[in-house]
Amino acid sequence: MKTLLEGTRAPASLVAALDGRGGEIEKLRRLPDDIVAELLGSGIFRACVPAVYGGDETPLIETLALVEDIAFYDGSTGWCAGIGATTSTLSAWLQPDAAALVYGDANVITGGHAAMLGTAAPAPAGGLLVNGAWQWGSGTQHCSWVVGGCRMTNSEGKAAPGPGGLEQAVVFMRPPQLEFIDTWHVSGLKGTGSVDFKADDVVVEAGLWADPFTRPPVLDLPLSRFPFFGLLACGVTCVSLGIARRALAEFLELAASKVPFQAARTLAERPTVQAGVARAEADLLSARALLRESVEAAWASAEQGSLPDEQRRVLRLAATNATLSSVRAVDFLYTAAGGSAVYESSPMQRLFRDIHVATQHAMVNERTLELTGRMALGLPTDTTTL
Repeated sequence: MKTLLEGTRAPASLVAALDGRGGEIEKLRRLPDDIVAELLGSGIFRACVPAVYGGDETPLIETLALVEDIAFYDGSTGWCAGIGATTSTLSAWLQPDAAALVYGDANVITGGHAAMLGTAAPAPAGGLLVNGAWQWGSGTQHCSWVVGGCRMTNSEGKAAPGPGGLEQAVVFMRPPQLEFIDTWHVSGLKGTGSVDFKADDVVVEAGLWADPFTRPPVLDLPLSRFPFFGLLACGVTCVSLGIARRALAEFLELAASKVPFQAARTLAERPTVQAGVARAEADLLSARALLRESVEAAWASAEQGSLPDEQRRVLRLAATNATLSSVRAVDFLYTAAGGSAVYESSPMQRLFRDIHVATQHAMVNERTLELTGRMALGLPTDTTTL
């Protein structure tokens, strides 16, 4: 077990702040302010910001490991940490003045939804006039800037190129410009505050937009060469791995002492439980190893140049596999824990709920297997979402 559970990259002060507060975070349905302050102190929100803007430019494998370790202590906190970290990679696509405005502040946090669910038209006084509604605004309650994906239109709402020929972009908006709609009444990851948000004629200042999907970055760095969708997938996956690791740790503690109803032996003494725990551990360790291998290989390619489609495919496959392996492990552990796992006093029920919400993210759900499998079979495939 030491290879799976030893040590943590999460700062001791953050670990202490999270201790025993899962229920509180769920009831609040967003992260408490002191937890946000601890996340800022951990450096997770600066890890993917270029050094020229005061960021750390941390190697991706280290950032993902920190996200996983934070999620071990609380899934919602790990989720918000991952979203904030990965969103900040957009800084490499901003023009220097805009990037300095957004990311020059050491305490800035960005988040939102990059899907093209909004529209952006030229504003009369310059910049863009943005309208739209987005879901899953994870962590937006504590963000300094909120991003939203937009398609470019003219003043009549018809598709038309924007500044510099842009056809789509992720725009940066200030929270007071937006309406936040309290829709986040959900089964798991309740503390992420992933509410809907809406823009009605929001004026976005000139240059506060990025297109990481079809345009080269302004700053050519390993992080900006790494596939944006692959990065998002890895961030979500590491939250799932952290949740599954915690479930295994909780179960090991429970199994050592729990004697099920009408039984004479502890859970730990049952052969079926022993075999199941071994399978769960093997699933997690192997999935984690494949993910790490894929990330490190992709990072090495990003340091040298671009990634071939096959490497991007394997990266997404590894991310989805790790998520699905994590949920299988948690499902077994939850079931094996018996009736005690259903009570609110048991961490196991929260872990079960949290991981089943994580699996619904588009970057890691089972539909990803259709894309990666189609490519493996040599069929013509649209690779734009890799």
